[in-house]
Amino acid sequence: MINIYEVAETNQMIEKENLDVRTITMGISLLDCTDPDLEVCKKKIFDKITTYAKDLVQTGKDIEREFGIPIVNKRISVTPISLVGGAACKTPEDFASIAKTLDEAAKLMGVNFIGGYSALVSKGMTPAEELLMKSIPLALSTTDRVCSSINLGSTKTGINMDAVKMMGEVIKETAEMTKENDSLGCAKLVVFCNAPDDNPFMAGAFHGVTEADCVIHVGVSGPGVVKTALEKVRGENFEVLCETIKKTAFKVTRVGQLVAKEASRRLNVPFGIIDLSLAPTPAVGDSVADILCEIGLEYAGAPGTTAALALLNDQVKKGGVMASSYVGGLSGAFIPVSEDQGMIDAVVAGALTLEKLEAMTCVCSVGLDMIAIPGDTKATTISGIIADELAIGMVNQKTTAVRIIPVIGKGVGEVVEFGGLLGHAPIMPVNPYSCDAFVNRGGRIPAPIHSFKN
Repeated sequence: MINIYEVAETNQMIEKENLDVRTITMGISLLDCTDPDLEVCKKKIFDKITTYAKDLVQTGKDIEREFGIPIVNKRISVTPISLVGGAACKTPEDFASIAKTLDEAAKLMGVNFIGGYSALVSKGMTPAEELLMKSIPLALSTTDRVCSSINLGSTKTGINMDAVKMMGEVIKETAEMTKENDSLGCAKLVVFCNAPDDNPFMAGAFHGVTEADCVIHVGVSGPGVVKTALEKVRGENFEVLCETIKKTAFKVTRVGQLVAKEASRRLNVPFGIIDLSLAPTPAVGDSVADILCEIGLEYAGAPGTTAALALLNDQVKKGGVMASSYVGGLSGAFIPVSEDQGMIDAVVAGALTLEKLEAMTCVCSVGLDMIAIPGDTKATTISGIIADELAIGMVNQKTTAVRIIPVIGKGVGEVVEFGGLLGHAPIMPVNPYSCDAFVNRGGRIPAPIHSFKN
């Protein structure tokens, strides 16, 4: 039973501590939309999305109004388009036309993003997957709501370095083609190692081939709630600290479970997972970096940061898995620079560097996220940064990702303004030394020895 104290406590979390359901994401399989005729394929895609998702946004608004729980985003994820468009698409322009179809469907449904302009190439690339990857700059520069993700490696298969090299070039070209908007296209493009099939968060969401025809995933976020809870135990030992985080994560996840079950029932779509992630926003008091400071650091990036983040991530997951039988996606703490005011402050103060962020990704939920770098950074350098991050995921059997933005025309010390949830970011310096010979070797980095579990 829920008592009146818990009701009041939840209201407090929502009203004053930035607790929200960050997203309801409807995953839709498009495997039955394949067709050798491109126009037929696009019509099938448009019709299926607009049929399945026609009530998604209104249902989210109804739940938000009736339960008083903010639901910030309503989104759609689809089967990786490289699989859906492979039979019909013969050029990068063909694939980009499917992106426009996705964009039109997203706008008609009223969702803020649609994810799944994706390919899974951790071991090798089919001709269709290579075409889709080459089409990304055009696709993201001619659409507004389409998000793209590419899985380049996994613990089981190793890292596809040919694809890593290509994606460095694709990111640079995407930055060039969207330079009038401060290279915003790169904010909608992420590369992964060990990408999950059920992630509801953009830009990395796609509907994996292991999923049902249509499912509802919910992503919950509450950095402000955790920080407020920790303020009440300031100075206590680690046991008390961990218990407080765990109990708070449990309460936050229960809110997501309620929304997910209700959305599933009303839409008559199976419930997939709850992604319990401390995903920050630019709003004051909604920062993962502020939690780290509350644990005892002057700035995120100070000595002890990686240990504090590891503790936070682990306790969040322990609390979450007790609150829902189906916790999935990424789940844990996100550390996007542009979307977290505390992270931005730490970069400006000189406390947080790209190398320290990479160390932190060893123990958080995602990776190098929403990091702005100088626009003249070489494509091979971007590929090297990607390879480093994917290696962390491959060896540690965890998801890691890179969403990096070379802002054309800007350099270290300048600030780029993305707006909305994407926030703003200082341009961070990048190691100037070359990795060209490493990136240009080609081939595949083999899977680590502990990948052989059969």
